[in-house]
Amino acid sequence: MKNMKKHTGDKPCQCSDCLKCFSKKRNLVTHMRAHTGAKPFQCSVCLKCFTEKGSLVRHMRIHTGDKPFQCSLCLKCFTEKGHLVTHVRTHTGDKPYQCSECLKCFSQKCHLVIHRRVHTGDKPFQCLECLKCFTEKGSLVKHMHVHTGGKTLKCSVCLKCFSHKSYLVTHMRIHTGDKQFQCSKCLKCFSVKSSLMRHMQAHIGHKPFQCSECLKCFSDKGSLVKHMQVHTGGKTFKCSECLKCFRHKDYLVTHLRIHTGDKPFQCSECLICFSVKSSLVRHAQVHTGKKPFQCSECLKCFTVKGNLVTHMRVHTGDKPFQCSECLKCFTEKGSFVKHMRVHTGEKPFQCSECLKCFTGKSNLVRHMRVHTGDKPFHCSECLKCFTEKGQLMTHMRIHTGDTPFQCSECLKCFTEKGSFVKHMRVHTGEKPFQCSECLICFTVKCNLVRHTRVHTRDKPFQCSECMKCFSVKDSLVRHMRVHTGDKTC
Repeated sequence: MKNMKKHTGDKPCQCSDCLKCFSKKRNLVTHMRAHTGAKPFQCSVCLKCFTEKGSLVRHMRIHTGDKPFQCSLCLKCFTEKGHLVTHVRTHTGDKPYQCSECLKCFSQKCHLVIHRRVHTGDKPFQCLECLKCFTEKGSLVKHMHVHTGGKTLKCSVCLKCFSHKSYLVTHMRIHTGDKQFQCSKCLKCFSVKSSLMRHMQAHIGHKPFQCSECLKCFSDKGSLVKHMQVHTGGKTFKCSECLKCFRHKDYLVTHLRIHTGDKPFQCSECLICFSVKSSLVRHAQVHTGKKPFQCSECLKCFTVKGNLVTHMRVHTGDKPFQCSECLKCFTEKGSFVKHMRVHTGEKPFQCSECLKCFTGKSNLVRHMRVHTGDKPFHCSECLKCFTEKGQLMTHMRIHTGDTPFQCSECLKCFTEKGSFVKHMRVHTGEKPFQCSECLICFTVKCNLVRHTRVHTRDKPFQCSECMKCFSVKDSLVRHMRVHTGDKTC
């Protein structure tokens, strides 16, 4: 009898409020709750109430994390069958909902409802501040930022601001290192769900993104975009500040931090901030003391693989970086870059105090101590302070008596390399410093400086008593005896 009602269309159960009819009494009972407001099904976790048992069952999946409906194409899971059906249309391209006005089709009914407002002019979402109306709730939410000031959600670690809570939650995983989305195949973890979904394509072999040039297929859109640069010629992302171009958007984003000064990656131990996550990872090993990269020759250990690679050249003698101007070779790229500035004359590091420029950052750091008076290197024997570590090392030889630089000709020893180099010219006869006026050569630079005053007539040493000037300091010293009465030979 019950089955007969399906075939005959008989609906004997009628709602006394709206006169709507139902074939089953339980359907009428459920419907009546729309009028009475009764919600007999309560969630035991958050106490939210529902009119239907099915709605409670679906709601409980929020708390249990259960997603029983899985897409057979990309393995993505859903809490409701309806969500799965909608999702499958992204693969099939099916758009069953058509606008009767312009015949445009949509994959979801809600999208058709929103679209219909273009024709009807209906704008049901109104701003309470300025009374402006919108066709979509999302547009109203975005508009409200005009009144609230936009990015109201701030990261407590790096103070970066966001307009949506979900963006902030995702961003915080950079600092916490939280990667809650795990691949069920290889157990690799991801901080963002979309990254996991892209990764899953590698396991199932699904490659929906095809290159229009060579027809090669990719599992995610990002890989296709990178591949397209093979055809377009590469660096499509340009920095608006310095016009430098990059192949990938991520590289541009990282580069822009040079201009903005943004350093979102902070060390939890010493609070030093970094612009790149890899720099933070390397820095963290300073605190842990971990040095996982060991030299097979001398067993010396390093925190970074790159440092080990550079170190190995000490043993191999490899110098892969060659100057095209003078053919000099270098083991490190940084040393090569600094050397090239000798030829180009580039001095990119400028002192903010006196505007003097330098080829290397370390040179600027040392120079700044002239202005600050900072002498961070202390002698443990006599407590004398120095601005440079090299000066301290040389000074320490006074206490240790160490003379590491020995002349192979006369066996004379020196505490400083500079003194040793000057001495060797006695044997070699080398005179590398030449006067540009008369071409006379000198073994020491200071002798050339004194000599050039013959041509420039510069006399920088002045007597404080009679104001007479001299080109050489020794001449001033001898002259001062006229005033002091000193007759020392």
